[in-house]
Amino acid sequence: MKNMSKQSWKPGNMLYPLPVVMVSCKRKDEKPNIITLAWAGTVCSEPAMVSISVRPERYSYDIIKESGEFVINLVTEKLTKACDWCGVRSGRDHDKYKELGLTEYRSEYMDTPAIAESPVNIYCRVVKSEPLGSHDMFIAEVTGITIDDSYMDESGRFELERCGLIAYSHGEYFSLGDKLGRFGYSVKK
Repeated sequence: MKNMSKQSWKPGNMLYPLPVVMVSCKRKDEKPNIITLAWAGTVCSEPAMVSISVRPERYSYDIIKESGEFVINLVTEKLTKACDWCGVRSGRDHDKYKELGLTEYRSEYMDTPAIAESPVNIYCRVVKSEPLGSHDMFIAEVTGITIDDSYMDESGRFELERCGLIAYSHGEYFSLGDKLGRFGYSVKK
């Protein structure tokens, strides 16, 4: 066994990198809002379900709690500055779509708009809210997805790898690197 040196740290969240997403939400008859989150993930594939975790003191928390819906918008390199801005500015004080020049995209899935500039929009209806400490987790069923046609190839395959998605790691944003393999490649003959 190699002689390895490691430090012991107190418990914390070191599960990095994470997808960073812009979550749009809206109350009836009010302007929509966008919150930046890195605590988002897949919960179940059948039915398709996701989770996001939000601090109760955040402006978007009550909007999501009351409306019971939100849209997860994937973030590209081109959206990184807007993503960061939405994470440090409150919708209480700012109209984020307007101030950032983002376009509201209305789908058939719900009244909450997506971000048109995002290549993938995941429409979600809350099925459960779970208080966990500093954050509450919203567990939601995916009701539909919209994708940017410009990322479709000639055969009708969506080329997610061309989107230029980013990840978040310990306070920093990173572009995703080169493809290293495909599921099952290690055992394929």
